[in-house]
Amino acid sequence: MFSLSVRSFLYSLCLSAVAVSAAPGLSLSLSGADSVVDVENLNVAATLTNTGDTTMKILNDPSSILSTFTTHTFAISSDNGSPAFTGVKVKYDPDYVVKKNTDSSFTVLAPGESVTVNHALGSAYNFTGSGEASYSIEPSSFFYYVDSDTNELTSINADTQQHTAKISGTLAVARRSNLGKRISYNGCTSSRQTTLVSAAAAAQTYAQNSYDYLSSNTASTTRYVTWFGTYTSARHSTVLSHYSNMLAHPYADYEYDCTCTESDVYAYVYPSEFGTIYLCSVFWETTTTGTDSRGGTLIHESSHFTIIGSTDDYVYGQSAAKSLASSNPSEAIENADNHEYFAENNPSQS
Repeated sequence: MFSLSVRSFLYSLCLSAVAVSAAPGLSLSLSGADSVVDVENLNVAATLTNTGDTTMKILNDPSSILSTFTTHTFAISSDNGSPAFTGVKVKYDPDYVVKKNTDSSFTVLAPGESVTVNHALGSAYNFTGSGEASYSIEPSSFFYYVDSDTNELTSINADTQQHTAKISGTLAVARRSNLGKRISYNGCTSSRQTTLVSAAAAAQTYAQNSYDYLSSNTASTTRYVTWFGTYTSARHSTVLSHYSNMLAHPYADYEYDCTCTESDVYAYVYPSEFGTIYLCSVFWETTTTGTDSRGGTLIHESSHFTIIGSTDDYVYGQSAAKSLASSNPSEAIENADNHEYFAENNPSQS
């Protein structure tokens, strides 16, 4: 008969084994044609498999393969270089998605279960500069998921496999661009047009106040450090130029497109196609001013435009933006949410 101490030891081993066996894991593979003529035919199927021993509730993040948004989800390269990214940049808040907890916002995979999502890469990348060549295509490995024990947002990197394809023929897909000089709308009801007039005015005020603040404060301040990290004159000048560019292109001159129906997205733009901001469901659910507001969303999206700031989406949300400012100021001054939160200044800092 086992002694009490031996039983306790064996029980501890069992608990450890359960903890190990419950570890999450994902693998991600791509499949598609080995040779493609014309990039409009460049399609890949991305298959995500739960390789762990626990069911995973994964967010359908627009920057992951679980969404068909034409975001910068793939690293594509050849001996000649990489294609230019011409897809969309999106405002998305994973914390909001978890709090809202809508079934359609997640993909749930039991152990061993897979899901496959098709992607049209020609809509997101222009191969003209890098030319006809054999390209390696690797998907982003990063995923948000809800921890089943704590019910909190966490993240994981999947094991990935790349795909190789030879690309020839037409190397870019043409899209329209808007260069209008007055506010215009596409698919917006009269009520939403009224809302957008207020949002554009709020964004204009945010941009002006941000520019004035940075022009008057040419040394380290609490507000600057919170959102852009350790002060240097070079980084300060970069951020100031972004808000200056916003003022040079007033928000009353944009086209606002209301046809997006994505339930978890605020808005998106095509950075190289200045002039149009596409508004999605969460934009209409938020407030005109304040944190993650409509006015702030317009700051976020306009900063993505190449002629404004060419910002990226390294992180989303206030907490992550603050952490980025602390850990990597060089990325913080190029992150759209940091520009938005600096402009919204909520809670207020001096």
